[in-house]
Amino acid sequence: MSNPESKPDPKPQKPFNATDLDEEDDLDDLDDLDEEEIEDDAAFNEPDQPKSRTAEERAREEKGKMASLIRRMQSGAVSLRVHDVIINGNNKTKDYIIEAEVEALKNASTIQDLLRASSAVNMRLQALEVFDSVAIRLDSGPPELPDTTNVIIEVVETANPLSGEIGAYTKAEARSYTVEGSLKYKNLFGYGDIWDGSLKYGCDHSAEVSAGVSLPRFKGLVTPLTARAYLLSQDWLKFSSYKERSLGLSLGLFSSSHHDLTYNLAWRNLTDPSQLSSKTIRRQLGHNLLSSLKYTFKIDRRNSSLRPTRGYSFVSTTQIGGLSPDSRSLRFLRQEFDLRCAIPLGFYCAALNLGVSAGVILPWGDGFLSRPSSIPERFFLGGNTSPLCTLGGPTTLWGFKTRGLGLTEPRRQINDENADPPERDYLGGDLAVSALADLSFDLPFSWLREKGIHAHVFANAGNVAKLTENEYRNFSTRKFMESIRGSVGVGLVIPTSLFRMELNYCHILKKNDYDRAKSGIWLTFSAPS
Repeated sequence: MSNPESKPDPKPQKPFNATDLDEEDDLDDLDDLDEEEIEDDAAFNEPDQPKSRTAEERAREEKGKMASLIRRMQSGAVSLRVHDVIINGNNKTKDYIIEAEVEALKNASTIQDLLRASSAVNMRLQALEVFDSVAIRLDSGPPELPDTTNVIIEVVETANPLSGEIGAYTKAEARSYTVEGSLKYKNLFGYGDIWDGSLKYGCDHSAEVSAGVSLPRFKGLVTPLTARAYLLSQDWLKFSSYKERSLGLSLGLFSSSHHDLTYNLAWRNLTDPSQLSSKTIRRQLGHNLLSSLKYTFKIDRRNSSLRPTRGYSFVSTTQIGGLSPDSRSLRFLRQEFDLRCAIPLGFYCAALNLGVSAGVILPWGDGFLSRPSSIPERFFLGGNTSPLCTLGGPTTLWGFKTRGLGLTEPRRQINDENADPPERDYLGGDLAVSALADLSFDLPFSWLREKGIHAHVFANAGNVAKLTENEYRNFSTRKFMESIRGSVGVGLVIPTSLFRMELNYCHILKKNDYDRAKSGIWLTFSAPS
């Protein structure tokens, strides 16, 4: 639709004559309309012409009318309003599911607005994932109502509602793999509902079983409603000497283009089969209840999430835990910010990406500053993904391994004189800050540019700190800045439709004694977040 804040066209709107067009035509973008490429089909219907006229004469007349209309549309707005919206082909899908997505068509006042709204409606209907195809055409309105049209929406419901996927995925850094499978059933009850179940299993004994349902419209709600039950098992023995097992339910309460509100309820158990965990980890082993509300505000004006060359993005995530009277309920406040901007440089498709992210978590309740925060909710920096694709908060740094940065504590010592020194558990932090700069540019080879393969030079830095258990008294901004870790590097980027692959050389500028980081060649795979 047209921008409501735009200035009115100084030229008066021209009335639309239904006899200007005949039969059907695709709703192409106005910029692509060419008088020399007009096909015999048109966008509107009119009463049948006398049979005495030859097909060639009718085609010539229709082509002339179409060319006339295109000239009028290019010179100014052509007034037109929607008389009725007719939906055909939805044998199973409820009418109101489709009607809720086509309200924008009724607000169009010109044919230009109607074409734009039709394109947007088509995309929204396709996004429901319950139709194999969607076609929108225009028909002339009643003869007694000039400058009107009927919008006819033809949908083809999916012929095979059941679909499935299975795949094996490797994690080069952890030298592990996972097998994942999922089943999805679409439009079971005709409400646009999508039911799915998934199973993931890794060679490190991590596993997840989940089932969920998504409803685009439920009981008159204006936003989709989602629900998902899951059983999750994660193995952090290698990094932090504990295993996590959760049984929970996630409810999507509100979702729009910029806002998202979810509620999570999970019964969680932390165990240490090795019995070698550090003192801090041992104190948090056992059962606890997670009852939290999470709100996310997101604006993403970047032209691409895999290779942004202009625009900006901002994400703010607020989570409050402890929405339960149970004494074992985790009570915490968690806040994250992430700000990115991409500045085009005007040569070789070069762009400078800058970003800064921060997060903090604190318990709440009596004596909250003297209590520890929950280990799984803390911030951990490092990982085998690209920080450029990880939008939402401080998570990864180039050159640092998973949970490879931050506070550590030695594990329990084995009473053996010949035993090696104890390994250390990574404890994460209550405060995390990271920043990045990435300069990307095309290479001077046409076949590389055609495939989107490009180079980049990058630098990033980050740090974590502990604030709970009265450690905030020892916090110093100067010490925090002096202990920031950082890395620089250069690499080759191969983007695909699903993920971004990077082959980088990373050089570690600064790290602490127990950080898990190295200078050298890194291969990363990143999906946009």
